Amino acid sequence: MSHNTIGKLFRVTTFGESHGPAIGCVIDGCPPGLEIVAGEIEAELERRATGRSRHTSQRREADDVQILSGVFEGRSTGTPIALLVENTDARSRDYDDIARQFRPGHADYTYWKKYGVRDYRGGGRSSARETTMRVAAGAVARKWLAVELGVEIQGWLAQLGPLRTDEVMDWGTIEDNPFFCPNPAKVPELEAFMDALRKSGDSVGARVNVIARGVPAGLGAPVYGKLDADLASAMMSINAAKGVEIGAGFASVAQKGTEHRDEITREGFLSNHAGGILGGISSGQDLLVSTAFKPTSSLRIPCRGLDIDGNEVEVVTKGRHDPCVGIRATPIVEAMMALVVMDHVLRHRAQNG
Repeated sequence: MSHNTIGKLFRVTTFGESHGPAIGCVIDGCPPGLEIVAGEIEAELERRATGRSRHTSQRREADDVQILSGVFEGRSTGTPIALLVENTDARSRDYDDIARQFRPGHADYTYWKKYGVRDYRGGGRSSARETTMRVAAGAVARKWLAVELGVEIQGWLAQLGPLRTDEVMDWGTIEDNPFFCPNPAKVPELEAFMDALRKSGDSVGARVNVIARGVPAGLGAPVYGKLDADLASAMMSINAAKGVEIGAGFASVAQKGTEHRDEITREGFLSNHAGGILGGISSGQDLLVSTAFKPTSSLRIPCRGLDIDGNEVEVVTKGRHDPCVGIRATPIVEAMMALVVMDHVLRHRAQNG
């Protein structure tokens, strides 16, 4: 399996499976001198962790970060930074019944067709457990961007199933609830919705938005190095992501040109339908990205499927699963934003000084 690396100058390679002994990543290209503390990375991992509320998978991983290389006396040396997190709460026996079955909506079938072998325990490499290391690497990129450029990155749950959550934006309350919801008045409704959904055994999708403030103008390059293209690719690489919008996104279809264009004055732009990117290059406005996540496919409700011999079977997925993966996706989309912006900052600096 190739293609486990993201970035050109700030390169992150992740490895490991959901039920293997450990997962990890190697960060190559981090500038020297950045203070890196395991506790700061672990704080970000705690934000995406399962078991934080009754609305997510109850798998409880310690997510203790081991810094194996690239950091000396608490600061990056400029050499590859290797991070390792052990898996401590995997229950592989929950997957014995589907060892020879393909779960509809999962990567089981396509992994089998491509590789002729698959790790059925928790989805193996296709599990969202892999995103732990994206968040770990993102924590490093995020800190460098904040320290060196003052960039701030904030994500939030914009929609849970049919419930829109960000008509009112109270930025200070996003971290105060398990949904990353920016409207505290909506939280009880989300709680009730998820309680009913969990009892039904079904799942639901979500929309997660992320904004990056303080991003300098000039990041990205035409034609095949566009910042928005790399952001879209990064977000689509997240498990269960099925759509990405930049700025106004698909709402642009219904807009008139006089509405969509972001007029410019001496005081700055008058709107930001472009999401902070024009011609693939950052404009200095806030970057705004929205990602749609599909409903979880691991359900205890029986459905039709196939086994590896081509026989029709009834598939029932046991184990601990998220009824909505979008609830935990906010730290992940923040991490992907940080990784892409960090890479483009270094690429811009390499070409233009």
